Amino acid sequence: MDLTLDEFAAQVGADGPVTIAGSGSRGGAVPDVRTVSAPAGIERIDAAEMVVECGAATPVDELLTALAEHGQTVSLPAGGTVGGALAVGHSAVTRLGHGAMRDVLLQTRYVSAAGKLTKAGGPTVKNVSGFDLCRLFVGARGTLGLFGDVILRTRPVPRHSGWYTSDRDPSELLSDIYRPVALLWDGDATHVRLDGDDADIGVAVERFELQEAAGPPALPGPYRWSVAPSMAIEAARSVAGSFVVELGVGVVHHSAPGEHHAPDVAKRELHDRIKQQFDPTGRLNPGVDPLAPPATR
Repeated sequence: MDLTLDEFAAQVGADGPVTIAGSGSRGGAVPDVRTVSAPAGIERIDAAEMVVECGAATPVDELLTALAEHGQTVSLPAGGTVGGALAVGHSAVTRLGHGAMRDVLLQTRYVSAAGKLTKAGGPTVKNVSGFDLCRLFVGARGTLGLFGDVILRTRPVPRHSGWYTSDRDPSELLSDIYRPVALLWDGDATHVRLDGDDADIGVAVERFELQEAAGPPALPGPYRWSVAPSMAIEAARSVAGSFVVELGVGVVHHSAPGEHHAPDVAKRELHDRIKQQFDPTGRLNPGVDPLAPPATR
């Protein structure tokens, strides 16, 4: 890394409002305060332990390319930086099969509001028990601490992976197809991603009369809603505009804003207590509220 973690911590310092700059690809307002940048670069890939360590400013696409040389990948959405993806907390469209993004992060060394370099989590998949403190930082948008570097859980590149389409009822596909990695419905067709053995995928393709597709559908924007998975289709249909529903997950990508329900009192109070513990003076990304309605993906 060109910038060391100690140098990064010195830049953040202990006083005054501060924000961190990534590639700016994930949207959202940027506070008009002093800006710092995190270290970048891949420190190590441990294929045997299925982990990778890198600076938070490392481009996701660069990381995916490097991991592919080892037959592995990581469940982060393409584009932008690793730290930006984790800070925003929006999982890739493969969440149905690969799980939420918070499960990808094993350890982080971050700079606290006091300007101190601090570690949270553990460096391997096996050595973490109890509550994982580092998971609080996923989706916190840099309001609890600023990512310096991270250790991420990787996964093998599947033997075979393909996208397919179907005009069958999307709810039936969700209940009948065995372990799909993604099911995306745009109101007309369902895009299905299947990973695994070529023969097993062939059986599913034949049984459900799936048609090959070049890839996933384009996700409309700029809005991204989170709703109960059972209500996602109904919610998407209730507002005029183009949409893609992540079936079984509860995420709706839509061209129009959806109805936003303010967090309940207990959730707001818990959020405020956590913020007070981690950043009592409110200097980290001031004005950014992770519980505010998301305007963009």
